[in-house]
Amino acid sequence: MSRLTLKRVVPFLILSVVALASVFVPSLPTFNGEGKYNSADIAWIIVATALVFIMTPGLAFFYGGMVHRKNVLSTMIKSVVAAGVVSVLWVVVGFSLCFGKDLGGLGLIGDPSTFMFFKGVMSGGPWSLAPTIPLALFALFQLMFAIITPGLVVGAVAERVRFTSYILFIVLFGLLVYAPLAHATWHPDGIFFKWGVLDFAGGTVVHISAGCAALAGALVLKRRKAHLENKEIPPANIPYVLIGTSLLWFGWFGFNAGSALGANALSVSAFATTNTAAASAGLSWMFFDVMKGKKPSVLGFCIGAVVGLVAITPAAGFVAVPQSIFIGVFAALISNIAVAYKHKSTVDDTLDVFPCHGLGGIVGMLLTGVFATVTVNSGGNNGLLYGNAAFFFTQLKAMLIVVAYSFTVSYLIFKLINLIEPIRVSSEDEEIGLDASQHDETYAVHTETLLVNEKGDVLAETF
Repeated sequence: MSRLTLKRVVPFLILSVVALASVFVPSLPTFNGEGKYNSADIAWIIVATALVFIMTPGLAFFYGGMVHRKNVLSTMIKSVVAAGVVSVLWVVVGFSLCFGKDLGGLGLIGDPSTFMFFKGVMSGGPWSLAPTIPLALFALFQLMFAIITPGLVVGAVAERVRFTSYILFIVLFGLLVYAPLAHATWHPDGIFFKWGVLDFAGGTVVHISAGCAALAGALVLKRRKAHLENKEIPPANIPYVLIGTSLLWFGWFGFNAGSALGANALSVSAFATTNTAAASAGLSWMFFDVMKGKKPSVLGFCIGAVVGLVAITPAAGFVAVPQSIFIGVFAALISNIAVAYKHKSTVDDTLDVFPCHGLGGIVGMLLTGVFATVTVNSGGNNGLLYGNAAFFFTQLKAMLIVVAYSFTVSYLIFKLINLIEPIRVSSEDEEIGLDASQHDETYAVHTETLLVNEKGDVLAETF
């Protein structure tokens, strides 16, 4: 069997082995929730789980609308395919690594055997920090976070990364970056959790990790030909970006308010701060552009709103609504300036993932250390604004560790994949476009032009 044939066969063989192994896992009865759980909490978290899932196709539209038209489908599928890869990985071992029994007492990773193949998940009791909902629902809610995180990285490596290589990246990133950070931050025995680090819905676990991985990927894959030639690449479909932003904004209510893990006052507060930060950030980005002499744009408002959603994520359940305005405005301003500087550099982060998601998450984590208050969440902490400088420095320390870890490990993952097979497509494939070269499909929007004479007779039609 040739090496090329082997590469084509291996992914299906791995999936087949997992499928066969699953046949021999004992079947257990589903939990009996009568009198044990809160029905309202269950209903809300089911809805929140679905809302978080819809963010993944929302992200696909958001990214797909901004790339060149010859790369729309290839960009969109790389985000959506994470739903397939991560869902299987999560059931087999991912949930165990994130929320299983702490391995070695170090607070760094879960024991992979704890919930392997969802052992005991469907029949087990509740998660310790979510006593009013079944463990299975908690596991599914957390799965949606694990799905969207590698999907965020797509925007930085779009228009030049090989599809099969990116599949492998999703697996390795989920195991080596996402799982340790989720365990350290959200597991009661996690090292960040014990330090008192506050990350309500994924500022470190999702956005900083994805943003730093995006920067690492952009550096490993190097610059696109169009970037080297300073060619302006028009967005393929700005209405797609608007649709994607709307789906992300809508889904983010589940992302943040659902992280209260119940239908309670905290979920209402997180819902309010989420919407307020997104609104203020969208306006901040657009008005700052106008101040610089640009015209108000759809892209500007959409990108700004997403940055605001990113920044409020770690803070959503710890800060009050008025402060969320400042978080949104400030985060959008920082990201806008960073994007301007990045465009003058040689770094080819195609869709500005690090300036928006990476820096947005960093700003959100630090401002959680400033504006958090026990008035909003008695289980949180008071921040710098309320006289607790120690907590701010705890947030700063965790943020720096996550940045260093995410970037370093992700950089090594991209390098390792490149040793296994070229991670970047050939220059010919890049010129053709990844839709055709990687998937043998095309995204086509037909436009019709009529050539008429003075009498109004149609002389020719072009499409």
